[in-house]
Amino acid sequence: MGDIWVLGAGQLGAMLQHAAMPLALNVNTIDIYATEVPKLNDDDIITVELEHWPDTIVTQTLSAHPNFLNRETLKIFADRSIQKKLLDSLELPQAKWHMVDADISVEKLHQDLGTKVLLKRRSGGYDGKGQLWLDQTENSDLPSDWQGQSIAEEKINFDEEVSIIGARNSAGECVFYPVTTNLHYQGILLASIAPTAFSKALQPQAEAMLTKLMDHLNYVGVMAMECFQIGEKLFINEIAPRVHNSGHWTQAGANISQFEMHLRAVANLPLVIPATKNNSVMINLLGMDFNPAWLAVNGVEVYWYGKGVRPMRKLGHINLSLPETRKTRQSLEQLKPLLDDYYDESIEWCKQHL
Repeated sequence: MGDIWVLGAGQLGAMLQHAAMPLALNVNTIDIYATEVPKLNDDDIITVELEHWPDTIVTQTLSAHPNFLNRETLKIFADRSIQKKLLDSLELPQAKWHMVDADISVEKLHQDLGTKVLLKRRSGGYDGKGQLWLDQTENSDLPSDWQGQSIAEEKINFDEEVSIIGARNSAGECVFYPVTTNLHYQGILLASIAPTAFSKALQPQAEAMLTKLMDHLNYVGVMAMECFQIGEKLFINEIAPRVHNSGHWTQAGANISQFEMHLRAVANLPLVIPATKNNSVMINLLGMDFNPAWLAVNGVEVYWYGKGVRPMRKLGHINLSLPETRKTRQSLEQLKPLLDDYYDESIEWCKQHL
């Protein structure tokens, strides 16, 4: 086997490179806006750290390679309307939704989907971007630039936001990590905990849903499925055909991280059921400078991305995976004054969910 190339040169690609070292794999990342395309060999493998990209010389060349994995799958998940139709065809539960056609009215959306309706751009958008709420009580109008460019979803009053990370190889073998409980802030993932006591009961359902999807697509690699949990029922929110932020806890909390598992799947190395070490916590570091004081907190493992600081930008994350829940709570309390004020509620949320 030749090299593995990652389309995209962000933090996910960098963590895939790091995970490749103990596997004796050579992983290269490439900026989608690079002006020169490297020479690829016939036995090289191409994977991605993002499911949609602009048309550049790099994306044209790598996506045309015969070993570009999941080519048709990525086309599906680059357009939310196609994704939604696929989930419906597989009878996988999701929120009620509607195409926002050019001639649809806001009254029709509220009639079909309820008083609060979420518009999502068909392509792009993440971390709360590319979304717009319509509230019938506020007599919201339907902006013309969203017509034909978006889908509309009903508002789900969920109990928790959860996700599951699974991996599948070309032989159809699947393995899964424990269902993860997530907390978002302004549409951005702020914290994850896995496993939690209540999430264990959701594991069979989540695995069956994601297996059905990956098998249908003949998918190879790691896939993340984000869900709303209402009682004992899961509703799919988003699918990410790649390694995912809600799986970062696996770097400290499992014997095989999601990054290593992805590489095992795409390189046809053995897949094994990951062993979970402890109840693990992941906290995203948003819009702040690196603080060496984090390193003095018991059990803290910091992953810093080396990107420029911008408000609410994901600049790194902290993992905690201590053998005693009591000690994890103590470390979270020590972290609180070392983070911005809006983390106070998320720290309390983590302590309550452990």
